[in-house]
Amino acid sequence: MFLKKKRISIIIALFCGSVMISYSQKIQIISAEDLQSIPSAHITCKDIKHGIEKIFITDTLGIIDVSQFEPDENQIEITAGYLGFKKKSEVINRIGVKKIFLETEKTALNEVVVTAQYAPNSPEKTVHKIKIIDNKKIQSMAAQNLKDVLSNELNIRLSQDNILGSSINLQGISGQNIKILIDGVPLTGRLNGNIDLSQINMNNVERIEIVEGPLSVNFGTDALGGTINIITKKNQVKTFSLSNSNYYESNGQYNLTGKIGFQKKNNMISLSGGRNYFDGWRTNDKPFLIEKKRIADSLRHQAWKPKEQYFATLFYSHFFQKIKINYTGDYFYEKIINKGLPRAPYSETAFDDRYITNRITNSINSTGNITKNIHINILAAQSYFNRIKNTYFRDLTNLNEILTENENDQDSTSFKNIMSRGTISSTIDSSKINAEIGYDLNHETATGLRIKNSKQQMGDYALFATAEYKPFSSVIIRPGIRVIYNTAYKAPIIPSLNIKLSPNSYANKKNSHAFRFSYARGYRAPSLKELYFYFVDINHNITGNKNLKAEQSHNFNISYTYNTTKRQTSIKSDVIFFYNLIENMISLAQVSGTEYSYFNIDQFQTNGIQFQNEISFNHVKLTLGAGCIGRYNQLQNTQVPEKFSYSPEAKFNIFYEWHKLQTTLALFYKYTGEMPGYAVDENNNIIRTTIDDYHMADCSVSKFFFNKKVAISIGAKNLFNIKNINGTVANGAHNGNSNSVTIGMGRTYFLKLDFYLNSKK
Repeated sequence: MFLKKKRISIIIALFCGSVMISYSQKIQIISAEDLQSIPSAHITCKDIKHGIEKIFITDTLGIIDVSQFEPDENQIEITAGYLGFKKKSEVINRIGVKKIFLETEKTALNEVVVTAQYAPNSPEKTVHKIKIIDNKKIQSMAAQNLKDVLSNELNIRLSQDNILGSSINLQGISGQNIKILIDGVPLTGRLNGNIDLSQINMNNVERIEIVEGPLSVNFGTDALGGTINIITKKNQVKTFSLSNSNYYESNGQYNLTGKIGFQKKNNMISLSGGRNYFDGWRTNDKPFLIEKKRIADSLRHQAWKPKEQYFATLFYSHFFQKIKINYTGDYFYEKIINKGLPRAPYSETAFDDRYITNRITNSINSTGNITKNIHINILAAQSYFNRIKNTYFRDLTNLNEILTENENDQDSTSFKNIMSRGTISSTIDSSKINAEIGYDLNHETATGLRIKNSKQQMGDYALFATAEYKPFSSVIIRPGIRVIYNTAYKAPIIPSLNIKLSPNSYANKKNSHAFRFSYARGYRAPSLKELYFYFVDINHNITGNKNLKAEQSHNFNISYTYNTTKRQTSIKSDVIFFYNLIENMISLAQVSGTEYSYFNIDQFQTNGIQFQNEISFNHVKLTLGAGCIGRYNQLQNTQVPEKFSYSPEAKFNIFYEWHKLQTTLALFYKYTGEMPGYAVDENNNIIRTTIDDYHMADCSVSKFFFNKKVAISIGAKNLFNIKNINGTVANGAHNGNSNSVTIGMGRTYFLKLDFYLNSKK
């Protein structure tokens, strides 16, 4: 009897063990090119006998557990796929761990975009026209900040102020109307309406997504001219990773960054940061100049001001079965020193300005599928920005310094922003209708000596909704609407309409066509500065206007995209037309005498066309593009014959990967054409103004060593040695003119040394 019970126990144990083995089936998806795991890959498991299917998504290690999938047969068919890789199907037994290797797909598009999407999507499927700057291009340019990256893009024109930093003009529209986001969080701290692009570091950036034209339905104010969304790195395959980057440029720039990350099961944590240091530059300085200390002569004054930056980011991610929660904490510090010229008659004293900037951002983001076809994305963030300007009286004989007694020499401005945005959307590929609804809450507080009553607040609260209707597989129609309540002004209702036609795209995957049309009603809320600014002294009399209306715009975009793939060659061609009309444009205008204020007085228009071709073959990628932007002449109703003044531009990039030697060669060239315009001189005469054309080019060579643990890049920037160009520019309220426009520091050379250390698992 005892032996019989023992046999039964053994049989039961063996049966349970076999069930446990079968239920412990795990599948890992790996890239065949670099043997790295692929997180968020889609896997379809099919019961061969009954035809039942179930879809899984791999975790951060590229693994799924199919224990819950219970076919009657011992074999299941696995189909694995991910954007940028060829789909692969295999029939496997449910025993042990199975690794599936995916090969990269030779297509012109293999990225994922998230900006204004219901869920992460491939660019060719989006109804918006989205431009992507990937990490490969950022690295090959040795770009240190957002200014470096955008300097090579069509439809973008950059301006340089050596105190306020770099600003952007997109589709002929200024930076006040350009929304800049980092992982969906708006960047705070606009000075004169612009975000300083040189403050946005590229040390932890995965890619940059640019949508030209309004996204006001999705992102509200300031998204009138376009949206730039900077996507940071959030995935880590290895359990432990450590990296370090060292950058030197011959103009006196020394940068050091580092990152350490840990990943275990469904948790990931990383800490990155660094220091950027620039010792200043004069127009006549030569490369590799070793600066001697200049205490009391005129050479202490520099056109490009010495600058020091510190930055750090703490990131934590937890991955549930279908939901991912991310926390990001960012800190940024910058100090700029403006050394003044020695004062007559004995050159023993000088006035020095010091500008200190602090920016702190904390955000929590939850995104993923709550069911198979329902996607959520909830974001909450708190941002703080502070800029302090102090002027010191410096004794150059003993280097003592004291704050000047003039209170207008000292200034401090702070902005606090609390925001939350959430969306819930359906993502059923086979459905004719998908929809998204969302909310957007923003509360901003400004404090400072030049803000009326030293403190002002504004709340902006909105609900928005869009829908995607597919009457046919090749047609997508996406209307949208945003309803706003603002505590400071009457906000408009914002509609939009996007249409995409993609004939034959599904019938012939090697050749695809896509026509996109969009109309959007954009708007920009008056800033707290425009509403409540107060600056009155012996030289200034500028006050805000609390009765301002929101700027509104009509934007039209039409584009055509053609993709073709033949053997190892991929070609992507784009043609884009755009037209923008901005009403109630806010401008600083003279009230009487020396008194100025902000008014809704201007109408502004831009239009343009852009062509671009990307050709990829045998590890070579060529990009050729050209365009023309027309800007409205606001004086055309008087004595100016042309309604629009046009400025051409062109670009050529070549990128070559020599896989055998693990070497990359890159060349980036852009031509920026003459920009004409009209202005009124001090005698109220209309004069024609111009900013000369110029050429910019950068080149680099990068090579990996020791199994990609060390990377060295060398190159040159500004090959044409551009420093200043001629131009006649009106300077607004101060009635100043300049015959020189600052562009660059001349030709420079750089060396970049990177180290990578990863655990084996």
